[in-house]
Formats: sequence, structure tokens, C-alpha cells
Amino acid sequence: MAARVKTRGTAFGPWAQAPPPVAERFFEFSLLGMLASGYFAVVLSGYLDWPTAILTLAALCLRFLTTAGVLSVRVSGKAVAAAALAYAGFYPLDYLFFSRGFLPATVHLVFFVAIVKLVTARTTRDYAFLKLIAGMELLAAALLSTGISFFVLLALFLLFSIATFSSGEVVASLQRVALETTLGARETAAVRLARGGQAGFSRRLGSFSVALLAGILILTGGMFFVLPRTARAALQRFVPQRYHLPGFSNEVTLGDIGEIKQRSTAVMHIRSYAGDGLLAVHWRGGALSQFDGKHWFNPPGADEPIRSERGVVTLRPGRHWRPGHSLAYQVVLNDIASDMLFYAGTPETIRINAPLLSRTHGEGLRVPPRFLMYGGLTYSVYSYMEDERGTMVTAASPLPADVRAEHLQLPPLDPRIPVLAREMASGASTEMEQARALENHLRSDYGYTLQLLSSEVADPLANFLFVRKKGHCEYFASAMTVMLRTLGVPARVVTGFQSGVYNPMTGWQVVRASDAHSWVEAWISGRGWVTFDPTPPDPGGSAQGLFSRLSLLLDAADQFWENWVLSYDFERQIVLAARMQQSGRRLHLNWIDDMGSWLDQASAAGRTHAVGILSTLGSAIVLLLLGPGWIKWLRRRAGLLRASRGQGQASDGTLLYRRMLAELERRGIQKPAWLTPAEFARVIPASRLASLVGDLTAAYNQFRFGRRGEAAPRMIRLLDQIEKLP
Repeated sequence: MAARVKTRGTAFGPWAQAPPPVAERFFEFSLLGMLASGYFAVVLSGYLDWPTAILTLAALCLRFLTTAGVLSVRVSGKAVAAAALAYAGFYPLDYLFFSRGFLPATVHLVFFVAIVKLVTARTTRDYAFLKLIAGMELLAAALLSTGISFFVLLALFLLFSIATFSSGEVVASLQRVALETTLGARETAAVRLARGGQAGFSRRLGSFSVALLAGILILTGGMFFVLPRTARAALQRFVPQRYHLPGFSNEVTLGDIGEIKQRSTAVMHIRSYAGDGLLAVHWRGGALSQFDGKHWFNPPGADEPIRSERGVVTLRPGRHWRPGHSLAYQVVLNDIASDMLFYAGTPETIRINAPLLSRTHGEGLRVPPRFLMYGGLTYSVYSYMEDERGTMVTAASPLPADVRAEHLQLPPLDPRIPVLAREMASGASTEMEQARALENHLRSDYGYTLQLLSSEVADPLANFLFVRKKGHCEYFASAMTVMLRTLGVPARVVTGFQSGVYNPMTGWQVVRASDAHSWVEAWISGRGWVTFDPTPPDPGGSAQGLFSRLSLLLDAADQFWENWVLSYDFERQIVLAARMQQSGRRLHLNWIDDMGSWLDQASAAGRTHAVGILSTLGSAIVLLLLGPGWIKWLRRRAGLLRASRGQGQASDGTLLYRRMLAELERRGIQKPAWLTPAEFARVIPASRLASLVGDLTAAYNQFRFGRRGEAAPRMIRLLDQIEKLP
């Protein structure tokens, strides 16, 4: 009889005395949680196509309903074999025509196997195979994901994994006990064990899983922040090229930017060194000059290399045609962005960790592909923001003839377009008036929509102007550029982003794919390239509410994940240690309460003794709190006295220069970290203050680096004059 017992009939053998159904159900739900966590981690990475994602989700839901007892689905072995044969024939077609690559075709194959196993899993071997698939899903997501969502799903995966393996062991033990009961061994003990394990099984095992997960997170959290990331650069060799936004290359098809605006993914974060948001700017990428009726592109030609000196790229210092103001900001581009640098105003200096940049035909700036780093780009820019409506300070040089001809080029057009351009610009006598007239007509006579065309049209520009009369920014910018050219005004289309949204929780401005934008730059004689934006505002773009606040909260969490997890290195390790030390010092203040209770006991024994201790303690606290400041003030005072006598040290010159910078910051002028003192003195607008800063900087260089002690008293006199300026 014993020889006839088999253990392959069901998931855990044919139960002679069935184990508690709650244990088996707990195991299956936990395993389903593992699979769902890995699945959503891959989906949120953005690498799984929607058909595969939807089919896998349907299989997960079907398995959930089956496990819950709502449905009963049995798939025959013949049906599984037929599906496998069909997919074997589909795989070459997927590789050659649909996915067009080995990696995506293989991903489809793996998920097909996962779907089949989800629907048909019945045996112990099937469940082991599902555990392996769940682990492979999470491993793939670990290589592909860069957001905090992966951490949340990783924690869920760990929780379900603990529950799956622990409940699996319980069910396996019950299986052995049931078999022993069938064979007549230890029957009483077996029955007692099987029955006693049912009460509160899910609650107790679930609580155990949560407690074990908390212990794992606590133990590994210390190691996580103690050990800096060292494998991120190596992992990029195994990660496929991330999806990049289209529309920011040397060719843009009408409709590309409309597709980009359908996404809400964060593309870049910007922080102003002045400490406020940058809400009224355009983030310029590149400009496109040639149009064939459906595509904007630049003529072929090599980009101009621009080399950096010690990480600083100098572009156009001091070239200002109109009044304006300087702007310093830092940009962090996410992986999804292209290799194009986006900037506001006219960049004068850029600090970036790349030996050179490339200037494109449309005055865009790119990082050569070989210098791109995994995780995006970070760079700091010092720009000049001109007031394009202000009075010209210096007349712009005439546009070269070949450049003018390039920006007047037109493809074969619908004859109604030039007529419409003349009608809109009627009554305008100058190029500026013509451009403003076209801009105003397009903004007021046409509507904004993100709804894409249902089918391709022969002439998208004519369809926009005369049939549909609504569209997104590409159509408005293209229409104005083409109509300006029909009037003899050189113009080009510019691609980039709108200003974005300031996040007060982080102090950074977040720019999303939905902020993608295109506008027009027209050459106005005597004024140069002038920006025009003919696109009307999006009627639904200003909606605020709970969703908007939630998106800012999620963005703050993603920034924390990027800064303190993905980009955690030795430098950030030092910053974290300093912050922990400061927090520890603040926590030490709690000891004062314990000290106070001790003093109360001492005062009960002898008031005089307690007062003495209290006075000593108060003096010690005052010295601890104020002593470092007093010592610093005394050292600064001694340095000033030495400097006034011409006997100062080099460090005294640094103190004087920092005092000048503090005074300038009080007046709203902040020195960017990447500018040398001499460069900073040259960028301050001409004034009495700029003259004094220049003289003090020259004296500082003589004193600090030339070791000329007589320059120190001159620095003190100049500093007094700066502080006395109104």
C-alpha cells in the first residue's frame, strides 16, 4: 500500500488528510504577490510594451480570481502545447518585424512563459518555476529602474518572498505529516499538529513576515548608507540605451512634440542660485532652419567643438545687444532627456564634467555621446537674459547672405498660405510689426489641442491653417515661421521646454515631458534674433489641486532617491556623516532634562551646593555655545589689525574677500562658484560698486598670491567704501 503512494498529482501531492486550506491559499496569494511586485517594477521602468503588459496583467488577475475561488479555470495540456507551437512560429516574426531586436523579442518570450505558467500552474515544479520568474522580473527592474517606485516594490517583493517561502515550508511540513498519517505513523501527533496550525494562521504568519522585513530593512539600511555606490558605472554596460525623447535632434516631424506632451515624466530639474523659481523662461534646445512640408531639419554638416578649461566652457562673454540681467542656475537632466543641453537666455559660461561640447547648426549645445554618463547630465550655467522689447544698446550686425537665404527657404506651399500671411500682416510697416501681427492672429484665431491627427494628411500645415484650425505648438510655430518667410523675414523653429513648475518642497523647478514646446525666432533687422511664441495657452494646463500637489510630493521623493541612493558616493557620504553629527549634537540637548532632575535632587540635599553646580553648568553651556563664535571673532579682529599694519597673512586676505562677498550678497549680487575672483569682477554691471570690487579684487590677488603685504590696508579701505555705498 505504501509503495503505491504518489506525490505528483497536485501541487503538494494527493493529501490523504488535506492540510489546512488557509495555509495553501496563503502560499498561493503570497506567490502571486511576488509575481505582481516584479511585474509592476518592470512596467514602471518603461521598457515593457503595452500589449505584453496588458496580457500579463490579465493573467495575474485571472490567477487571483482562481485562487480566491471566484473562477475555476482548467487549461488542457493540448491547448498549452498548441500555444507553445504557435509562439515558436511567432518568435522569428517578432524578432524580424515587430520587436526588431533580440532583447525585446526574448523579453516577450519570457513573459509568454510566465503567462502560461500563471494560468496552468498546479505542481510543485510549476510553483518553483514561478518563483524563478518573479526573481528574474525584479532583477531586470533593478537594472532598468531609477525611481523611488522600485524601492517600494522591492520592499513589497521582500515581504511577499518571506511570506511565500515561510508558508511554503509550513505547507510542505503538513504534507509530510499527512503522508505519515496515511502510513499509520504518529497519527495522533500528526492530526493535532495539522489542526492546531489553523487558528490565526494568516494573521500570525503575516505578522511574522512584516517583522522579519522590518529587521532586514533596518540591518541593511546601515550598510546601505555606510557603503557608497560603486557598481553603478559598471551596470550601464548591461543596461540597454534608455528611451530618449524624440523631437530634439537635427530632424523633427510634425507631431513629434505632440506625442512627447502626452507624457508626464520629469525631464530635468533646475535650481536658481538666487534661490527662487524660474517661471517666465523658455529652456532652449536647438533651432531648425529647413522645411520640406512635413519635417524640420538642419543641413548636414559637422558640429563645432568647444573645449572646456578645467571643466568650464566659455561661450560669449560680454556680447549684449539689449539691456537685461544675469542669471545663474544648475540643471540636472534625467536619463530620458537627449544629449542636448537646455538653457535659458544667452549662456556665457557653462560648468560641466565633460572635456568638450559641440555647437550644432542651430546654435544648440550637445555633449558628444562618448562623454555621456549613466544617470543623466548635470551642469551649471551663467546666462544673460536680454529684454527683447527693450531699447537696443548695440545694433545687431547684418545677417550673412547665405544664412539669410537658408532661413528664407520654402518648400512647395499651398497658394493660400502666402495670401493668409499678407492678410494677417496687412497694415504692418516694419518686420517687427509683421511678426507681432502674425503672432497675435495665430494666438487668437486658432485653438490649442493635444489631440493627434487620426490619420496622416498630405499637407499638415495647410490642414492646420484652413481645415482643422487647432493643434499644438509645432503647428503654430511652423505656420508662423513659414508665413514670415513668405513675407521675406528670415525665421526658424526652436525646440525646447516651457518653464515648468517650482517645487517648494525641494527648492528645484521640475520640467516634465508635458512641458515640451516649440516657438519661433525671427531675424529683425537691427535687432537680431527675436523670440516669438504664437501658441495660445493650454486651456487645461493651469489646473491645480490634489493631483498637482501629489505630483510635487512624488517628484520630491524621486529627487531624494536619485541624490541619496542612485548617486550616493563618497562626497555625499561625508555630507550625511556631517548631518548625522549635527543631529546627534541636537539630541544631546535632551540630556539637559536628565541633568535638571539631578540638580533638583542636589538642591534638596543642599541649596547652596546646587546653586554652585547650576552656575558652573550655566557657564559651561554659555562657553560651549558662544565660545567658538567669540574665538572666531577674536581671530578675525586680530587678522584685521595685522592686515592694517601690512603684516597680515594670506588667510587674512581671504577673510577680507569673503567679507566683501557677504556685502555683495546683501545687495543681491552672488558670486557663482565656478567663476574666479577676476572673472566675477568683470561680470558685475558697470558702476561705482563694480569699480570698487575690481580694485579690491586686484588688491586681493596681490596680497593673497603675490605676498605683497602693502595691499592689505588698501583692501580694508576699499571694503569700507563698499560698505558705505548707498
